[in-house]
Amino acid sequence: MRPFGYKDKFGYLFGDFGNDFFFALVASFLMVYYTDVFHIHPAAVGGLFLLARLWDAVADITWGRFIDTRKASKHGKFKPWIYRMSFPLVISGVLMFVYIPGMSDGFYLAYAYVTYILWGTLYSTVNIPYGSMASVITADPVERTVLSTWRSLGATLAQLIVGVLGPLLMFVNNEANANRFLMGAVIFGVLSITSYMACYKLSIERVVMDENEKPNTNLKKTLQGLLKNKPLIIFLIGSLIFLINLMLIGTVNTYLFKDYFGNAQLLSVLSLVQSATIFIGMPLVKPLVAKFGKKEVAATGFLLSTVIYLLLYLIPDLSVVQYMIILSVGLFGYALFNLISWAFITDLVDYHEYLTGLREDATIYSIYSFSRKVGQAVAGGIGGVAVAAVGYNASLHVQTAETLKGIYLLATLVPAIGLFLVFVCIAVLYPLNKKRTAQLVSDINAKRMSN
Repeated sequence: MRPFGYKDKFGYLFGDFGNDFFFALVASFLMVYYTDVFHIHPAAVGGLFLLARLWDAVADITWGRFIDTRKASKHGKFKPWIYRMSFPLVISGVLMFVYIPGMSDGFYLAYAYVTYILWGTLYSTVNIPYGSMASVITADPVERTVLSTWRSLGATLAQLIVGVLGPLLMFVNNEANANRFLMGAVIFGVLSITSYMACYKLSIERVVMDENEKPNTNLKKTLQGLLKNKPLIIFLIGSLIFLINLMLIGTVNTYLFKDYFGNAQLLSVLSLVQSATIFIGMPLVKPLVAKFGKKEVAATGFLLSTVIYLLLYLIPDLSVVQYMIILSVGLFGYALFNLISWAFITDLVDYHEYLTGLREDATIYSIYSFSRKVGQAVAGGIGGVAVAAVGYNASLHVQTAETLKGIYLLATLVPAIGLFLVFVCIAVLYPLNKKRTAQLVSDINAKRMSN
């Protein structure tokens, strides 16, 4: 077996590269596709997003627990599921963007429910094993942190491609075009399945369970450990609030640029700016975390983002260029958290092992994914209801002044409040600072040696 190296890094990068082609497409453009192509009311779309994400959250937990109670095959514990389920996942993603003209409103709503929920369920079957796989590619904590960074790079590159090419491909004369949306979905689907296969081929699962060791099926012991895991609970609450903000921003930004600034294709520029903050942050994260700690770096980033979004709200008459220049500073703030978020999960898995003696990577990861799905559910529901509440009307070429003002408030003040709440969770309530994290690693190693 070859040693850990660049093949594994690129393999793990390709996994989230494949994930985020459709995740970014859905997060940024599916709502406007449903409102402007299927002509579904925004509040109804919000209801769909809420219900589907809640179902996906349950699917995550169920699938994570399923994997942790199964023995690994000769190809590994997690890789086989990526290979098996990626093809139906991509097909379901393309089906979401199939438009059949001349059908009733009820048909379009039903079609949206079936295809969107199907895609979300299949996404769990690929994303849970992929996210859990980092713990078996290598046992070295430093190498796992490197994998987290490469994963963030893969997601950023996919979001950059979708964010830049998406508006150029799918909007004609500043309007959503059904045929162009389908073409975009097919293109991103091909890129997605190619990426999943690269992840499968390049990655190796090195940390394998002893053939004589049975997987843990003691659900009671697992649940007791989860309830005692204070860092996990606080981190899940903070992540939930953060995801609500992130998804709400992604949804509202489409309407902000399409209607408030009058040019949906400028979303491509915004995606470039957002990706640039990730690339700038990547070389800075490792030395910052080494010096100050993950908690401290993340909290500072969230405080910076809070101040920037509040500033944008207080200066409403900015040009689109001025808006994006100021916004870029706020994007950099929470980019720091995105780059190190997966390293937080490693600490939480370690803490669960410290409490229970059980190494349950897929279960802990699925719990985190559960909180993300709930965040997406709430954001989808809030996003649709909020856009409807400010008076958005898809049949109007130009929205009313009051609606435009409401869209701007949703894009600035609401994120400022949410990001401040996340700052409080991480800076004040989350207990694993730099010193306590180092002590945790030492304690776990001592327990393993004693066993």
